[in-house]
Amino acid sequence: MSMRFACLGSGSQGNALVVEAGNTRLLLDCGFTLRETVIRLARLGLEPDTIDAVVVTHEHSDHICGVARFARKFGIPVWLTHGTLRSAGKAFGKLPGVNIIEGYQRFSIGAIEVEPYPVPHDAEEPAQFVFGNGSLRLGVLTDTGCSTPHIEAVLNECDALVLECNHDARMLANSDYPESLKRRVGGRFGHLENAASASLLAKLNCNRLQHVIAAHLSQKNNTPPLVQGMLSNALNCEAAWIGVATQSEGFEWRQLF
Repeated sequence: MSMRFACLGSGSQGNALVVEAGNTRLLLDCGFTLRETVIRLARLGLEPDTIDAVVVTHEHSDHICGVARFARKFGIPVWLTHGTLRSAGKAFGKLPGVNIIEGYQRFSIGAIEVEPYPVPHDAEEPAQFVFGNGSLRLGVLTDTGCSTPHIEAVLNECDALVLECNHDARMLANSDYPESLKRRVGGRFGHLENAASASLLAKLNCNRLQHVIAAHLSQKNNTPPLVQGMLSNALNCEAAWIGVATQSEGFEWRQLF
C-alpha cells in the first residue's frame, strides 16, 4: 500500500502537514486560521471534512493556532501529549475528542501507524513523529534545537524525511535579531541549523529515501540554495533533488511506494 504526504505551509507564520495512507488522512499541526486552512487544503484537492484526525507536535502558536476551530468546525479528534494539552488548554477550549499520547507510545489512527518521539525544544512536552503503513515510513523532525542518538535511531531507514533546516548559523549571528532571540533560536532547545541537519542526515541509513524535504526555513536567516547545498552534500545527490517547504505554498503531494 502506498502513502502520500503534502504540506500546507512551513515556517514561523504557520505549519501544517497532511499524511495519507489507505482511506486514512491525518493533519499534523494546524497553525493557520480556519479560513486559511480550508483554502490551503483545497489547493491539495482536499475537503476539510475528509481529515480523520489532527496530531499536534507542541503548543507554539505557529503549530496550534487553528487546531481548536478546525477540530470543532468539522468534528475532528485531536491527539497530543499531556504537556501540550496542559500548556495550550485555554487556547483549545472544548474539543470534540481529545486523545492523550502517553509516554511517547506508538498508536494507530485507521491505516496509519504513528510513532511519537521526544525532541529538545522549549515547549512543555513536545513530540515529533514517524508515520507508517506497515511497510513505508515518513519521518518528520522540526522544532528541535539539536539532534540526539534517540532521534537518529527513530529516523533511521525512513522512506521520506521532512527535516527542519531553520537557519544558517552565520546569517543568524549577523542578523538584526535581539541577542536573546539569537540565543533562543540557536540554542539546544531552539531550532535546527543547516549544518546540524546535514550532519544528522549523514548519520542515517538513507538507502530507502525517496524524498527529503527541508522545512521550517527562516525567511530572514536562511535561503533554499544554502539548504539544498548542505543536504545534497550530505547525501551526495543533486541539489535539485532536495525539496523545500515554503511558508506560502508548503509543497505538493509526494508519493511513497
